[in-house]
Amino acid sequence: MSYTAPLKDMLFDIEHLARIDHIAQLPGFEDAGLDTAQAVLEECARFTQDVIAPLNQIGDTQPSSWKDGAVTTTPGFKDAFRQYAEGGWQGLQHPLNFGGQGLPKTIGAACGEMLNAANLSFALCPLLSDGAIEALLTAGSDTLKALYLEKLVSGRWTGTMNLTEPQAGSDLSLVRTRAEPQPDGSYKVFGTKIFITYGEHDMAENIVHLVLARVQGAPEGVKGISLFVVPKFLVKADGSLGARNDVQCVSIEHKMGIKASPTAVLQFGDAGGAVGYLVGEENRGLEYMFIMMNAARYAVGVQGIAVADRAYQKAVAYARDRVQSRPVDGSLPHSAPIIHHPDVRRMLMTMRAFTEGCRAMATVAAAAYDAAHHAPDAEARAQNQAFYEFLVPLVKGYSTEMSLEVASLGVQVHGGMGFIEETGAAQYYRDAKILTIYEGTTAIQANDLVGRKTGRDGGRTARAIAAQVEATEAELAQRGSEAAREVLGRLTAARLAFLEVVDFVVAGARTDPNAVFAGSVPYLMLAGNLVAGWQLARSLLVAEDCLARDGDRSFMQAKITTARFYAGHILTRVPGLRDSIVEGAASVTAMALDAF
Repeated sequence: MSYTAPLKDMLFDIEHLARIDHIAQLPGFEDAGLDTAQAVLEECARFTQDVIAPLNQIGDTQPSSWKDGAVTTTPGFKDAFRQYAEGGWQGLQHPLNFGGQGLPKTIGAACGEMLNAANLSFALCPLLSDGAIEALLTAGSDTLKALYLEKLVSGRWTGTMNLTEPQAGSDLSLVRTRAEPQPDGSYKVFGTKIFITYGEHDMAENIVHLVLARVQGAPEGVKGISLFVVPKFLVKADGSLGARNDVQCVSIEHKMGIKASPTAVLQFGDAGGAVGYLVGEENRGLEYMFIMMNAARYAVGVQGIAVADRAYQKAVAYARDRVQSRPVDGSLPHSAPIIHHPDVRRMLMTMRAFTEGCRAMATVAAAAYDAAHHAPDAEARAQNQAFYEFLVPLVKGYSTEMSLEVASLGVQVHGGMGFIEETGAAQYYRDAKILTIYEGTTAIQANDLVGRKTGRDGGRTARAIAAQVEATEAELAQRGSEAAREVLGRLTAARLAFLEVVDFVVAGARTDPNAVFAGSVPYLMLAGNLVAGWQLARSLLVAEDCLARDGDRSFMQAKITTARFYAGHILTRVPGLRDSIVEGAASVTAMALDAF
């Protein structure tokens, strides 16, 4: 089945929830109004549908391969990436002075969803480049920026993020890769890095590795980690490529999903030391790497939304075509497409409501990011930054967990055929699983939500978000529609449950951390559920207004129906999550370790 970009829903969110008209008033974004957003999204849709999407299933059956240190990507990937770079898509959100287009994240995120929905394996390469660009923009010297940024922004070169090592996993305090300073100001880097996405490939002239390593004499733990640029090919002063650096791909992983994306094991320094260049200051590497990490975490959340939408589209198409059994209401005397059956429609509506709720949440988060970086008022920047940072673990954690449920439902809608690889439904499920793991597992996102985003400020940001939800409830209460009343009741119950959990987290984060962190993932799921449901409630209000003005009746009525479904079937999970956190935490830690 081909991919069709959900342009109407994306533009609805951008216009009405993210308020692109407000973003276009920010310094630097004056030309980035709704007309620009629509033009960019329509062109992106054409490119992803026609060029990238047809390679998705090929990548699953003919994945990247490794031989003698070189990686050959899936047939068609190299040419598609050339077109991607030539089209300026890599530089969409990046600064004009390095060859980018300088568009807001609100527009870039929608394009990112399309790219990932079209082909998740392909999209991982530019995703990592985006993170490398952000890190160099923030902490790179003028020399590093001059040598690397324009090539990265143009897509001629690609970037990677090298954190994990065989003994370290997510605990970066155990990083052993070492960097030895040289008289010319460079460093020699020695060590092994694993799980390096697109660590080796044939789609670009050069690969710019950003590598965490320790300089001799550095403090123990995370305080002694530095960040280095280690290019695959050395770069001369004039920007041209020199000799091959001492970094080799010794293997790539054989994976459950995203098979076309080469996940490399990289060896640095086996022939005398890989030449690296310090980014920023020594021992501040983790701080800089988190710039990449936070950009990547948001992007992975968008990947979850993308895979969910692709799985939903495929399931709807199958349900319309697959004829089996008569409708239970007797409306037809013969067998009918399974979309007539109530439980199939329940599954499809669950898939749709999850996907649209998370898309709305991610779009609003992107708008906050844009305001946090471009608003002229310092207080507005601070408020938007706090809001965005709170939402990042929700976008990453909730959206990716959601994508698994949606992809699983997609297999279920297909029945036995969903378990057969040829239908393609299983690929989305397999691809989606990694999203809950890389760039920090769901539990790591939840720990961040508990510790940094809720406990650190005593719940102030969380309660401020709850106050915004309550304002939407007041708007719903003023409406006379049955739909508004239904959503109001569920949204209020969810908000109150959220506030109880925030109080529980703030009160116990220091006094009983085991109990609080035992409920960290349920708390993340509760908060993500609430925020996505809140955005759909806002969508309902907009849709009712548009219907009153003779808007697109079919689309707006569908928005109202989706919001009602989310409230009745998904927001209803929130009070139960509250109970499992506040009242069930003790049972998690009560079991003796030797009983497992």
